[in-house]
Amino acid sequence: MGKLTNKVALVTGASKGIGAGIAKALAADGASVVVNYASSKDGADKVVADIKAKGGKAVAVHGDVSKQADISKLFAETKKAFGRLDVLVNNAGVYEFSPLGEVTEAQFHKMFDLNVLGLILSSQEALKYFGPEGGSIINIGSVASSSNPPTATVYTATKGAVDSVTRTLSKELGPKKIRVNSINPGMVETEGVHTAGVIGSDFQKWAVSQTPLGRIGQPTDIAPVAVFLASDDSSWLTGELILAGGGSR
Repeated sequence: MGKLTNKVALVTGASKGIGAGIAKALAADGASVVVNYASSKDGADKVVADIKAKGGKAVAVHGDVSKQADISKLFAETKKAFGRLDVLVNNAGVYEFSPLGEVTEAQFHKMFDLNVLGLILSSQEALKYFGPEGGSIINIGSVASSSNPPTATVYTATKGAVDSVTRTLSKELGPKKIRVNSINPGMVETEGVHTAGVIGSDFQKWAVSQTPLGRIGQPTDIAPVAVFLASDDSSWLTGELILAGGGSR
């Protein structure tokens, strides 16, 4: 039996990248997993297929977590599929880097609506589904909130907000036995990073130069931390920001 046997986890933005890695790792340790996606149904279906091929349980559920109606449906489908909820991983997010002179109102709202509002509303909805034994909320922040790279004004602002929300909710929800922690990765090689042209760029070289362990991360570097925070192994941790960036900070 895995350390997450009989637990149900919902991972937002899990069709690729860090979210997909976390979904697979949670399932490998026994959790039944809801793989949420906003646009990539094929990606989510592949994650589910990979989990089932290894004997795990998973379903893919569509939903844009920047929208309240989609969030309500997502959690209802989670209960319909597995009957309960024990773990919420707020992974869905978006990033864009722009010099200050190119920041737009639309860009600001795009990132804040998903990275911050979506996280808050999803956590709010989870309260309706966690049982009397409580649960674990795992937010995905970023080392960027402490390293503060140039041209990332809006993105770092959203991740700084995630840090604050994590600590605030840990105090508010502690009496309900709900733990709230954040994993703050450094640069991780994902499909999105490739699409953005980061791999092989000067930006990647800079990120590696700032990382004591001398490389960028992989989703498999982040997923075990999520398993730890989802399990009873971390039952005495809440309000923590775990930097998972090979020493970059």
